Amino acid sequence: MHEVYSNGTPEILMKNDFTNAGDPFSLFELWFTEAREKEPNDPNAMALATADANLLPNVRIVLLKAADSNGFVFYTNSESQKGGELEANPQAALVFHWKSLNRQVRVRGTVERTGAADSDAYFASRPRDSQIAAWASQQSRALFTRAEFDAAIAATEKKYDGKTVPRPPHWGGYRVVPLSIEFWHDRPFRKHDRIVFSRPNPDTAWTKTRLYP
Repeated sequence: MHEVYSNGTPEILMKNDFTNAGDPFSLFELWFTEAREKEPNDPNAMALATADANLLPNVRIVLLKAADSNGFVFYTNSESQKGGELEANPQAALVFHWKSLNRQVRVRGTVERTGAADSDAYFASRPRDSQIAAWASQQSRALFTRAEFDAAIAATEKKYDGKTVPRPPHWGGYRVVPLSIEFWHDRPFRKHDRIVFSRPNPDTAWTKTRLYP
């Protein structure tokens, strides 16, 4: 008996032909589960694209920390370059590439901050050294010597010696709320399969379109 997802599509149909999927979040859940089983390094790694004030794109790899029907969540320093760009232009694009599975997922949408409780809970789950570094690093700003950063880490360790490290007020979560999610699977001789789910806003239903590769 194969699991049936919320859109009523049996898992076996989405595995045999993912273009049968009726809901992008269910399909992403299926693909992400397989990626965590088979991708050797960082299956939750995703490229995050933003744009600066001159509309010049920036892209970097971040780690997905949560995904559900509300969107895709990552955490960062809000005073970093990406944080500043998202504050000015709360729109972004994501790409997951699972090379071992010959699959790619592209996401485009608006961006919102997660609640303080979610950010607090995730920060508390991080290794203590990572918590210390979040306070010590002035992310994306000029660093003149490594010794300067090491000194900031040492000072932060001393400050919180024997204490719980609180979440910095400038550190927290961002959620990409998708307006489009595209699924791509490699096939020989560029005969790939490719579908995109799109919607004009988060309150409307998805439309699925099959695309030429």
